[in-house]
Amino acid sequence: MVINLRVPDEIAALAEARGQRVEEFVQDLLAQQLGTQNGSAPRSEAEVRAWLSSMGQFSGKIPPLPETISRDWIYQEHADT
Repeated sequence: MVINLRVPDEIAALAEARGQRVEEFVQDLLAQQLGTQNGSAPRSEAEVRAWLSSMGQFSGKIPPLPETISRDWIYQEHADT
């Protein structure tokens, strides 16, 4: 994916001071921010795919919805109280 941004002069100066291209510097900044948000290292592609697969492991146990959703259907568990 390519995103075109207008980079402030300060960012360009920081990248130059580190001897990096602006693109590399911004990528490093983003990687640091994404990696430290939850206190762990960024996940690999395989880890992300495994996590997504695990989310659907019990999807076969979800009951089907009725053709029409009525107020009675929504509150059916509370009708006896």
